[in-house]
Amino acid sequence: MITDERYPVEPWVIRELGFELATLAQSESIFALSNGHIGVRGNLDEGDPNGLPGSYLNSFYETRPLPYAEAGYGYPESGQTVVNVTNGKLIRLLVDDEPFDLRYGTIEHHERILDLRKGLLHRVVEWTSPAGQVIRVRSTRLVSFTQRAIMAVRYEVEAIGDAARVVVQSELVANEEVPRQSGDPRVAAALTSPLVAEQHSASGSRSSLIHHTRTSALRMAAAMDHVVAADTDPDLHTYVEKAFARTTVGTRLQPGQRLTLTKFVSYGWSSQRSVAALRDQVDAALSAAVHTGWDELLVEQSEYLQEFWDGADVQVEGDESIQQAVRFGLFHVLQAGARAEQRAIPAKGLTGPGYDGHAFWDTETYVLPVLAATAPRAAMDALRWRHSTMDLALERARTLNLQGAAFPWRTIRGQECSAYWPAGTAAFHINADIALAADRLVRWTGDDAFARECALPLLVETARLWRALGHIGADGAFHIDGVTGPDEYSAIADDNTYTNLTAARNLRYAADLAQRWPDEAAALTVSAEEIASWRQAAEVVAIPVDARTGLPEQDRGYNAHERWDFEATDRDGGYPLLLHAPYFDIYRKQVVKQADLILAMHWCGDSFTAEDKARAFAYYEQITVRDSSLSACTQAVIAAEVGQLELAHEYLREAALMDLHDLEHNTRDGVHVASLAGSWLGLVCGYGGMRDHAGQLSFAPRLPPALTGLSFTVRWQAAKVRVTIGPDAARYVVEDGVDVTLHLHHHGQPFTVTSQDPVELAVPPIHPLTDRPTQPAGRAPTPTPTSPS
Repeated sequence: MITDERYPVEPWVIRELGFELATLAQSESIFALSNGHIGVRGNLDEGDPNGLPGSYLNSFYETRPLPYAEAGYGYPESGQTVVNVTNGKLIRLLVDDEPFDLRYGTIEHHERILDLRKGLLHRVVEWTSPAGQVIRVRSTRLVSFTQRAIMAVRYEVEAIGDAARVVVQSELVANEEVPRQSGDPRVAAALTSPLVAEQHSASGSRSSLIHHTRTSALRMAAAMDHVVAADTDPDLHTYVEKAFARTTVGTRLQPGQRLTLTKFVSYGWSSQRSVAALRDQVDAALSAAVHTGWDELLVEQSEYLQEFWDGADVQVEGDESIQQAVRFGLFHVLQAGARAEQRAIPAKGLTGPGYDGHAFWDTETYVLPVLAATAPRAAMDALRWRHSTMDLALERARTLNLQGAAFPWRTIRGQECSAYWPAGTAAFHINADIALAADRLVRWTGDDAFARECALPLLVETARLWRALGHIGADGAFHIDGVTGPDEYSAIADDNTYTNLTAARNLRYAADLAQRWPDEAAALTVSAEEIASWRQAAEVVAIPVDARTGLPEQDRGYNAHERWDFEATDRDGGYPLLLHAPYFDIYRKQVVKQADLILAMHWCGDSFTAEDKARAFAYYEQITVRDSSLSACTQAVIAAEVGQLELAHEYLREAALMDLHDLEHNTRDGVHVASLAGSWLGLVCGYGGMRDHAGQLSFAPRLPPALTGLSFTVRWQAAKVRVTIGPDAARYVVEDGVDVTLHLHHHGQPFTVTSQDPVELAVPPIHPLTDRPTQPAGRAPTPTPTSPS
C-alpha cells in the first residue's frame, strides 16, 4: 500500500518524486498510457528494474484450459488471458560502458509527471554512475489518441559532469520474462513465450517483428523507427532477429551536449489478416507518424484532450485531493475506451494483467454512464462490441436451454470464461446491464442509427432471455429465481431486487423500441404477442419486501437470514471474507460484499420512495463490508441522496483514491477503471443528484460540508449542459448549440433552460430521515480529513 504522499496533490498532474523500488509495480499502473487500442504500463524507459512489464493490444489474448475439480454440463472449457505483447518502450542507455540502472550508482534526482491535460508521461533523472559520471536523462512518452496504432517516446541524454561516451539502444522485445500469473501449471505453460515468430526485418533505423499466438492463432506486428539529433555525429546501426530488434546510437558528449532520440512504434493485430498485410499495415502507420513528426503528435494529443476536457471536466472546490483524483479517474476512463473501436473495455483497461484482461458488467454499469455523458462515441463502440458478439451470446443461451442471448460474465472475445458458475453464469443481470446501457445511450444521444442497428437487437435478445428465465407465479408476479445479483456473497438467490428491476426495464425498453422501429423488429421475428408478454412480465415483476419491517430486501427472504458475526471477524486479517471463510457460510448469512440493493436504488431509483431509500440504506450499511472496489461509489451516491452528506464524502474519497492510495492492495495489477469512473458518479450523481429515469434528465444538487463548490458538464443529446453548484443555489447553462431548449428537473420541479437564458435555482435544505448509519466493525470508511489536502 502506498501510505506516504508519493503523489503530491496538484490539480492537473500526477507527480512522483523520488524512486521507490518497493512500490514500482503500483506506479507502473498509475503511469500507464493507453488509447483503448494500445496500452503500455509505466515501466521505466530502460526496462530494469520493473515491477511488472506490460504492453497490451485490446482483445489480443491467448486461450488456456480452465481448471475444474469436477466437470459439469455447460461449464466453459477454455479461458482467455491478455498477452504481454512485443515491448516497444525499451530504450537502454550505457554511459562509459556502465548500464544506466537505478539500482546502482547514485540517484541525484528522479521525477515522473503524468500530464492529464496533454496526455503525456514525462521523466527527468539525474544520475551519477558508479564510476562518477553524471548524466541527465529527460524522456516524454505518449500513446496517441489521434493515430491509434502509435506509441512514441522522445529520449534525451545530456552529459553533466565530464565528457561521456553514451550509447542508446532502442529495442523491440517479444516474449519478455514476466512474473508468473497463476499457480496452475497449465495456465503458466500457455503464457510462457506465447508469441511464435513469423517474420522479422530491418532497414536503416526501421525494424519490425511479426508473431502469432500458439493457441488462439492471433497475429500481431510491431515496428519501430527513429529520428536522431545530436550535438556530435552519432553512429547508428540496426540488428534484428526473431524475437528481438535493436537500433543502436552511439556518440561522445562533452559537458552540456545532448543526444536526442525520437522513437516511433506502431502496432497492429488481426485474427484473419496475412503476414504481408499486417507488415504493410504497421509500416504505413509508422510512416504516417514519422511524417507527422513529434511536435505535431504533441499538438494533436493536446487538441484531442482539450476537446474532451471541455465537455468532461469536473471542478471541485474545497477538497484538492478529490479534484486531482476525479481528473485522474476521467483520464483513465478515457484511455480505456477512446479508441477501443468495437473492442471490449476491460476492468483494468490496458494498464495491467489483472482479471486476465477480462471485461465484466463493470463496463456497462459504471464506465459507460460516464462515457455516455462525456465521450459518447467511445460508449457506442463498447456496445457495438457487445453486439458483434451476439452470435456467441445466442449460442451460450442455447447451451443453457434458454431463449435469447446470454452474454458472458467475464470475457475478452465474447466466449464465457468464468470457471465458477455461481458468480459467473448465474449472474444473469449482466444481460440487463448491457441492455440498459444501450437504451441509455439512445436516450442521451438521440442517435437513430445506433438505436436500430445496435440497441434494438441487444434489447430484443436480452428481453427474450428474461422471459425464458422467469415465470409468472401463483401470486401473479413475475419471478426470476436462482440468480446471483451484484452482491457475490449472496449467490443463487430468488428474486434479486436489482436483477428483477433491471430485467423489467429491459423488457419494457425492448417493447418500446420494437414498436418504434417495427420493420427492424420484424426482421428479428418480434411479434405483437411477444411484445405483450414482455410488457406483462415487466408490469408484475416481483419486488421483495420484508413483511415484518416493510423494508425492501436484496433478495426474497434475505432479511430473515442469520447475520454474519462481524465482531468475531478479524478486522485486520479477516477481509476479504472470500479468502478467509467458506462460500457456504457466506452465502447463507446476511453479509454484503458490495452494494446490491443500494445499486438498484441508484439506477432504478424511481421504483422506491424516499423513505424506502433512507431506511434500506441505513439497514444495509450495517452488513456491507466493501470487499469490492465497486461498492464505495454507489454508497456515496445514495448516501448523498438520503442526506448523509459527510458519509457520502467519505465513500467518495475511497472510490476516488482507490489507486492513488492503493486501497485494495492490488493496483500493481492495473488500475480499477470502474472505481475511477465511480469518482465521477459520486460527484455528478451523488452531489449533483443527476438521474435519467425514463429518459428525463434531472438534478438534485446538494453539497457536503467539505465542499464549497462543484461544477461539471454533461453532453445531453445535442447540447452540452454545465451545472454549477454552490451551498445555496445551482446554476444551469447550455454551452453548446444554437437555439437549444432543454426541459430538465431540479429537486423534482420541472424547468426550462435555453442557450440564451441560464437558470439559477435555490438548493433546498435536507433533513435526513434516519441517524447516520453504522457499518460492520472495522469496515467504516476513513473519515474525511478536517483540512483536505
